Amino acid sequence: MVIAAATDGACSGNPGPGGWGALIRFEDGSILEFGGFESHTTNNRMELVAALQILKKLNNLPLHKDLTIRTDSKYLIDGLGTWIKGWKQKGWKTSAGKPVINQDLWKALDIARIEGVKLEYVKGHSGDLDNDRVDKIAVSFSKGIHIELKNE
Repeated sequence: MVIAAATDGACSGNPGPGGWGALIRFEDGSILEFGGFESHTTNNRMELVAALQILKKLNNLPLHKDLTIRTDSKYLIDGLGTWIKGWKQKGWKTSAGKPVINQDLWKALDIARIEGVKLEYVKGHSGDLDNDRVDKIAVSFSKGIHIELKNE
């Protein structure tokens, strides 16, 4: 059973090469880490991709009833928790009438949501073990640096 999850995105230059990282902790103490790379992207896109990828993995796993996904991205939390309702009502336009940036990923996240699984803010680089680890994974992918991922 999944008891904890965390995501992060990184970009070397903004825009530039980007990476994302995710981590899932299981009740038995095992950990699954994964991540990815995009050659030309933004930090915000990588934050959204990380969240989308973890939701896809979590969708096929047994989840603790109080599971939260921890992230240091207020953009992700505010977008999925608040802004998306207005965007949808306005035909995917912002309050200024412009098209929503990263609309493709917001739509995919909206579809991938898992009822009862919330996003929780954690301050980046604050010593939070899981947040620091997914940051390291994301940065490594963004810079093309090999990192050993846990799958135990």
